Amino acid sequence: MRLRSLLTALFSLTLFATLLFQACSASDSTSREPGLSDRMAVEHQDETPVATDITAIAPAIPVTTETVTYATVDGEPVTGYLAKPEGAESRLPAIIAIHEWWGLNDNIRAVSARLAGEGYTVLAVDLYNNRVAENAVAARKLVGEVEDNPESAEANLKQAYDYLVNEQAAIAVGSVGWCFGGGWSLQTGLLLPEQLDALAIYYGRLVSEPEQLAPLQMPIAGFFGANDRSIPVDQVRAFESALQSLDKAVEIYIYENAGHAFANPSGERYVPEAAADAWAKTTEFFAQTLKAAA
Repeated sequence: MRLRSLLTALFSLTLFATLLFQACSASDSTSREPGLSDRMAVEHQDETPVATDITAIAPAIPVTTETVTYATVDGEPVTGYLAKPEGAESRLPAIIAIHEWWGLNDNIRAVSARLAGEGYTVLAVDLYNNRVAENAVAARKLVGEVEDNPESAEANLKQAYDYLVNEQAAIAVGSVGWCFGGGWSLQTGLLLPEQLDALAIYYGRLVSEPEQLAPLQMPIAGFFGANDRSIPVDQVRAFESALQSLDKAVEIYIYENAGHAFANPSGERYVPEAAADAWAKTTEFFAQTLKAAA
């Protein structure tokens, strides 16, 4: 027990020193929101994305999955994880699923398969070039690479949308993301303000300036934890108020006794009750917005 405490303290000290160096070395970057990635790293500092039995929940109906090439970014092919109902014969609504800061790992594949089991073609994109993180320091480095080159992530997501429309014949397209991916789900809406049909955010970076949010045309749902230090409640309420002032269709849910990553069953912050309620609301949201467009 004593050794474990010592190792935890040593890891935390190493993480703090690493983050301090990264923050200082990146101080002249204009693409990065100061402090956000560092706060996320502190939230996750003692965690590893180890899958649990909860990630093995079977989809509601059988699905097929495969690895597909859906984009070319900076001259390199980009592969993702495609899931759809088994034997689907008609055109389906589709969802772009955007991974947490850990990357496109087994947890994201599992939740994407569950979404597909609700009657969607789901493309889990990869913003990390086929890399995944096993600890907070590695994840912070990968997030930093995306923050320093957001144009590549934008090109990635635009091509994901095109792939679903052109290659998968999607009749409507929504997006959902968690943590790092939650912020990029919002960015997908801002990139495709008239094309995207629905937008879901799980505890991701937000924008509260009305002029930036004004172009959004799709319904929006957001799921947040009251104890999340990286995405504080006041930021969530500012985001909600800005959208309401613009008469946008928005549903925001804040769960008490839940923090960042409360819906991630492969992490150590999982809150079963909040996660189950958010899942039910998410599937209902997509049913009303994407299936209604069929």
